[in-house]
Amino acid sequence: MRIKRALLSVSDKTGIVKLAQFLHDIGVEIISTGGTMKALQDAGIPVTYVSDVTGFPEIMDGRVKTLNPKIHGGILAVRSNPEHVKAMEEHGIKPIDLVVVNLYPFRETIAKPGVTEAEAIENIDIGGPAMVRAAAKNFRDVIIITNPARYSSLIAMLQQHGDADMKTRKTLAKEAFTHTSEYDAAISAYLTKQLAEGK
Repeated sequence: MRIKRALLSVSDKTGIVKLAQFLHDIGVEIISTGGTMKALQDAGIPVTYVSDVTGFPEIMDGRVKTLNPKIHGGILAVRSNPEHVKAMEEHGIKPIDLVVVNLYPFRETIAKPGVTEAEAIENIDIGGPAMVRAAAKNFRDVIIITNPARYSSLIAMLQQHGDADMKTRKTLAKEAFTHTSEYDAAISAYLTKQLAEGK
């Protein structure tokens, strides 16, 4: 089995328990944060808290939790690069083979009547897009999933082949970059509208 370690951190929790249960059953270590971690723990699925990986607590109301070399090094390391492997060994970084992330509900938040600018700003995800982009950049070594509709096909592929083929990895990376670009476009449009209204 190629996947040994996965990071799951999702706003939309549709299907995440089923995916996590499958990953656990095939021996994958699951790292998680916040609400996702609670949902998995409530379902009886063992989870490694991200702070136990980073050695650093979540701070600033959860604004800073995954922005850490132990996370991003594990995602970005090129497994075939001896220097990257050496750096991981020197700094105690373990590879992360699967990243399942979807982002704070910014568009859903600003669609609510009477939402304040402060509420909108708090729903701008930072760590999520960083992990998504890192995993998508390193798609040859890391599988990135941003859409819950992809969980079933991933499970089927892992059951049949034990891994995702390169075409699937590249397709998922493309979807991930589309996901983050559309997210940023929504934020830009919101701020543009705020400025136009003199807010």
